[in-house]
Amino acid sequence: MGTWKTRGLRGSALEEYINYSNEKYREAGLALIQKIPTPITPIDIDKSTRHITLAYFDKKSTVDYIGVVQGLPVCFDAKECAAESFSLANVHEHQFKFMCEFEKQGGIAFLIIFFKSLDKIMYVPLSDLRVFMDRMYAGGKKSFKFEELNLEYEIPKKGDIIVHYLESLSLYLLDR
Repeated sequence: MGTWKTRGLRGSALEEYINYSNEKYREAGLALIQKIPTPITPIDIDKSTRHITLAYFDKKSTVDYIGVVQGLPVCFDAKECAAESFSLANVHEHQFKFMCEFEKQGGIAFLIIFFKSLDKIMYVPLSDLRVFMDRMYAGGKKSFKFEELNLEYEIPKKGDIIVHYLESLSLYLLDR
């Protein structure tokens, strides 16, 4: 089982931007999205600062965020990658399964991926992710390239909302 020290802070900058955006959405009455904490068990705590310095993950988490946008249930996971391709190993089987079950119940599931090398943030609907996962399960590529994504779903920065994903979600809903 992985430890918090080795994996826990990956994606934290993106998540902070999403958390800020979610707060702005809540204040504007547009959405109510909650960050789902990853369940951990502390092993070592720095007594002077009361910070956890080493921990392990209790159980598998589902996705990073769950909430509602104008009456529509949504769930999504935030991911970062350094290259121009995204490894599907970053999407755990239990997360993918949860997202599929979430959509079967009438919700919308997606990924938000920050491609660091391109400085671009993309909205990736579950329908697109499913194509890439099915290709991998059939023995194909275990990743997808940035160019394979629908570039219309690039997430813009608008005003003080750093990760304005509601605009990309709205576009996806119109396309669907």
